[in-house]
This record gives sequence, structure tokens and C-alpha cells, in this order.
Amino acid sequence: MSPRRVAFHARDGLRLSALEYPGPAHRTPILCLSGLTRSAADFEVLAARHALTRRVIALDHAGHGESARPAEIARYGIPNSLADVLDAMAALHCPRAVVLGTSFGGILAMVLAVFRPTALAGLVLNDIGPHVEDIGLDHVQNFVGLDPALENLEACVAHLQRTLPPMPMDEAGWLRFAANTFAPGGDGRWHPRWDTRIAQVLRNSGKAPELWPAFGAAGHAPMMLVRGELSDLLSPETAARMRRERPDMTFVNVPRCGHSPMLDEPQVVPALDRFLHAIP
Repeated sequence: MSPRRVAFHARDGLRLSALEYPGPAHRTPILCLSGLTRSAADFEVLAARHALTRRVIALDHAGHGESARPAEIARYGIPNSLADVLDAMAALHCPRAVVLGTSFGGILAMVLAVFRPTALAGLVLNDIGPHVEDIGLDHVQNFVGLDPALENLEACVAHLQRTLPPMPMDEAGWLRFAANTFAPGGDGRWHPRWDTRIAQVLRNSGKAPELWPAFGAAGHAPMMLVRGELSDLLSPETAARMRRERPDMTFVNVPRCGHSPMLDEPQVVPALDRFLHAIP
């Protein structure tokens, strides 16, 4: 089932975009929120597994993918990004959803539990938690701000393999991942699909906020945590505390994987699908 590309405007007029996969109206939709350098395309494999059984919406954050880039970098950050999520839910008639958040998307999902708890029917956190390790955040900042202007898709794969933490993907997986990370520009070179100015916002913001109260605010919703075994953003200690505070939480640790799993790993797929199928 091919997705439908939908566009709408945020409260300030900025054009936002999402991929929408149709599903029955009586089932709770899945709302996918990507990481800081990722886009809605990352969820194509997951959406294909659930095609026609549940509506799936994958949002391009402002400055990412097909969404517009604002004139002022102050437009980026958690408050405006959360407001964009709420605008998307309103524009796409999705008042309540199972929210699947990777990295930055998971931060937004936890904060959503504070400001709109009724919107959260379930929560999947992909390699993110209430505490983010500084060493991992430093790596993210450096990666976000770089435009390597690569010559072809194969060079993009090589760059990602050199730069990113370990990821257990085959050749086809790396090509797909690279094509969702970079796009050819008018100069014939391949450039990031996100606004590299976001790195300035990260540097100005300093440490990531502690979100344990927000994690607690999601206590009413079924929860699942996926962690890359080698993740430098989500430490084993933070994951262990999350499991103590939510002993009912489904947990999957992906071996030989850094930040962040793609959610199509053989350890993840059956557990994630069982978790999603259990939510009406």
C-alpha cells in the first residue's frame, strides 16, 4: 500500500508534510515521530507491515524531509516542535494515537504526555529516555551541522558507515538508509535532508532536559522501549531505571546496534507488532 503525501500549515503558517497510510477508522492510529536527522520515510517498512489494518501517519518535522525550513532558527526546538505535532494531529483528524518516537521524536512523545495526556493511547520509545547522555548528544550535534556534499549515493553510504555508530544493516538496508538521509541538489552533490542550522539550536540549548516527570506522565499508556545495545544516548543505567519505574513496559535490546535501531531488526519486529496489535 503506497502512502499519501499530505501537506498542511502549522499555526504560524509554516508548511508541514507527512506520509499517511490508510487504515480502518475504528482502530487507534500510529503516529510516527522521527529522529533529529531523519524523516517520515524511515517508517515505510513498519507502515507496510500494518497496511490496511491500522492508519499510520509519519510526520516530517519542520526543516526535515518535505516540510518547509523556517526563516528563523528559533523556530526549532522542543516547544515549537511539540506544537507542530499537535497541529498535525488536528489537521489530520488524529486526536489520539499510539505514538512511536525515535530519539528526538521520543522526547516529543514524552512531553506530549504532559501537555495532552489524552492524545496518548500507547508509547513506543526508540533508543531514547528521560536522560540523554552528554557524549551521545555531542556526537549528534556534530553530525547535524555537517553538510558533506557527497558525490553519489555510494559515497553517502561510506560516509554514514564511517560516521555513525554501528548499525546491523545489509547492503540494501544501507542504501535505503542513505537515500533517506541525503538527497541530490542542484549542484549534483548529495546533501542532508534536514536543515543543518539545527545544530546551532542544539549548541545554544546546552544539556538536554531531564524528562523523568514527563516519563511518569505517560504512566497511563502502554509503553515499549527499544534500545540499541551500543547506544551512546540511552545508557544501560537509564534504561534500567525506566524498567524499574515501568515494570509492565515491553523492552527489547538490539545487539550490535548503536543509536538508533531502525525497528526492522529481527529482535524488534515480533515484539513491536505484538505490542501494537494489543492496542485496539
